[in-house]
Amino acid sequence: MISLTIAGRSKPLQTLLLTLVGGAACATQETLPFEDDDHTVGGAMSSGGAGAHGGGSAGTTAGGHAGGASNTGGSVSNGGAGMGGTQAAGGSGAGGAANGGTGGSAGGAAGLGAGGAGSTGGTGGTTTAGTGAGGRGGAGIGGAGRSNGGAGAGGTGTAGSGTAGSGTAGTGTAGAPSTTLDCSAVPAMPTGGTVHNGNSQGGSNNLAWQIWSNGGSGSLTTFSTAAFIATWNNSGDYLGRLGWEFGNSGKTFASYGDITADLAFKKNGTAGQYSYVGIYGWTTNPCIEWYIVDDSYSMMPFNTGNPVSGTVDLDGGTYNLVKRNTSGTGGNRCGNVSNWDQFYSIRHTGRQCGTISVTEHFKIWDAKGWKLGNLLEVKILVEAASGQGSVEFAVADVKKTM
Repeated sequence: MISLTIAGRSKPLQTLLLTLVGGAACATQETLPFEDDDHTVGGAMSSGGAGAHGGGSAGTTAGGHAGGASNTGGSVSNGGAGMGGTQAAGGSGAGGAANGGTGGSAGGAAGLGAGGAGSTGGTGGTTTAGTGAGGRGGAGIGGAGRSNGGAGAGGTGTAGSGTAGSGTAGTGTAGAPSTTLDCSAVPAMPTGGTVHNGNSQGGSNNLAWQIWSNGGSGSLTTFSTAAFIATWNNSGDYLGRLGWEFGNSGKTFASYGDITADLAFKKNGTAGQYSYVGIYGWTTNPCIEWYIVDDSYSMMPFNTGNPVSGTVDLDGGTYNLVKRNTSGTGGNRCGNVSNWDQFYSIRHTGRQCGTISVTEHFKIWDAKGWKLGNLLEVKILVEAASGQGSVEFAVADVKKTM
């Protein structure tokens, strides 16, 4: 084993074995050297509708209970508010009957239901010689697909008439559906942008960027939108990335909800011994460096030299699952750590456009006992060893629901 020291860390130099077969794709994989990553720092549509049930005491999943009856004249009491049942339409609460009163009981107040329709107005009370007023429907409160409160029927009476109650429309904002990138309508590459050179980082939110190289020259061009250009020129190891930066503490991946990444890119030039285009990041406690590789300048899937621990079908393709250990004296994001694990999902057939379900890969690793720590970053990555080339990302958008 030959060692070399890069950016303060001693790392093994592995041998590249390239198997080139003319024309057709080959089932054999090429063995590529894996660098030891001498780099520092660096929606599911949920539309909850709210149905309001009229009625007296607490409602059930089928609706609210009727209001209490008023037995004497004078003011009559309102029916109590019924809590709407989960995913059930709001019921209508009937007004209480009045024996000679001035009107029927009002319908119950709006209840909160998970996904129910707006409440229906209460039915007017029956009177003997008075006027029965219909109850007012409660407001439906919630997300998409909510209906207006219905009008309550007029009360009946002997020498009296009932007045229909009215309902108030429910309010709310529909939840945004989870979508995948439409690869038939990729926007054009933006123009202008800011060119960054040398080992540096900046930006915020999903436009946080970083460039790192241990030799040669390279640059990263960022824009005001989620797009970038990574360029290298005979770098020993070049990394350019854009996405979410969570700092040096971070949280568990579940704390960020559902994480996905849309990417559409064009490759130019060459990338030398190895190259990865996909999603990348670090966790701490434990220290883990992880990759989801969707494309490469080499044949896919490339061989890491480590056993494949299984496969998974996800996002329209099959991924090899690989876990390997690496060591060094610097370049990781975990502090004074000289030995850590790397998790890989490596797509069998490379693609240049699509949506990567990042959280689903995390869950798959976790089910295998591969435990991530607190996420420090989730970024779209280009990594290349030597060569001269660039990758232009017209879309490089990492999204999270929380």
